[in-house]
Amino acid sequence: MTRLVTANLSLSLDGRYNGPGGPYDLAAIVPYATTDVARDHLTRLHENATTAVLGRLNAEGFLGFWPTIIGNQDADPRDRGYAQWLVDTDKVVFSTTLTEAPWERTRLVNGPVADVVTELKATGEGEILVNSSASIIKALLAADLLDRLYLMVTPEIAGGGQRLFEDGVPATKWAVTHQETGKLGELAMVYDRVR
Repeated sequence: MTRLVTANLSLSLDGRYNGPGGPYDLAAIVPYATTDVARDHLTRLHENATTAVLGRLNAEGFLGFWPTIIGNQDADPRDRGYAQWLVDTDKVVFSTTLTEAPWERTRLVNGPVADVVTELKATGEGEILVNSSASIIKALLAADLLDRLYLMVTPEIAGGGQRLFEDGVPATKWAVTHQETGKLGELAMVYDRVR
């Protein structure tokens, strides 16, 4: 049995994962990241995953921040659970610049995303989670290698920035397997690829 390849990303209502200010403009996303719906969504997306796939920028950001949450007794238990999972799980980080992994349980890869993920699918057990790394998600959508999408859609129009679903992505069909609306209007949705 091959492993499921899953991916998560938060998007504004106009389909953007960042705003017009560039990669760190998350004004339309961040206010919704700590709601109960968002935290339950975070738990759902990693509970069956045994491998995290990240781009270098996300790896540096995530692995600089999340490990500090593990011992923080004031942090939400769902956040601590995700942080512990991220530290403990096997990680594959795509990078053209890193030569040595600064994190435990990490393999650095400089190669075609589709080839590496196809290899991962054929080995090991558990889900492979592409963790908020849009460039990797886009490559896997182009190769039709994603089996599940965990999307958080916020009720804001960013008005600019990068989109996940760009023209040229192959046409595919997806089924909604979970949806939940939060008090602020945020939507947590799980889509499974229909094959």
